[in-house]
Amino acid sequence: MNKKFIETKKKEFAIIEYLKNELGKGKVSDIKINRTPLGDRIIIKTSKPGLIIGRRGEMLQKITYILKNKFKLENPQIDIEEIDNMLYDAQSIADQLALSMERFGPLSFKIIAYKMLQRLIDAKVLGVEIVFGGKLPSQRTKTWRFSYGYLKKTGNYSTTLVKRATATAFTKPGTIGIKVLLIPPETKIPDNIEIEKGVIFEEIKEEKPEKKKSKKK
Repeated sequence: MNKKFIETKKKEFAIIEYLKNELGKGKVSDIKINRTPLGDRIIIKTSKPGLIIGRRGEMLQKITYILKNKFKLENPQIDIEEIDNMLYDAQSIADQLALSMERFGPLSFKIIAYKMLQRLIDAKVLGVEIVFGGKLPSQRTKTWRFSYGYLKKTGNYSTTLVKRATATAFTKPGTIGIKVLLIPPETKIPDNIEIEKGVIFEEIKEEKPEKKKSKKK
């Protein structure tokens, strides 16, 4: 039973790695494989569904053919799940940073990071951290960190609230690792207490009844 489970997971990992390499960097955020009685359901999360589908569905037909013949899936069903805003998706940001590093080179890593950071600030994210590590043009350190806002790094909420992603940029001087931590604006943080603005608290004093004056005879 354990051997069969391991073989299944290895096969799923191979399928995911193949799809990411075939579709290209910056096009796929996440891939999930669900087993159903009707066949294997492959969910591709992307901010560029048109590039994944291809003209007249050619890319989907190609992927389906390879999944059937190379990976021996009987009835693969591919679903495309579109990301509404790539600035709220950590993997899309990491891939975009990697593509920019490969295009403009590591000498521009500060400009690339600050531009992305400003876009995220304008998008009103609650918190973000971008970390570059590797062949960077710096004499002091090989790791640079750019951050803004509020981030949970410890505790249970750090794994459920914070979106994490990694990417690798292949440049001429060498490889550069990129890590992104992100909290989107719609995230509800349990320990963040907000006071509603515009509410006025006014003390109301209880009026005491007036004493009747007694008439002198």
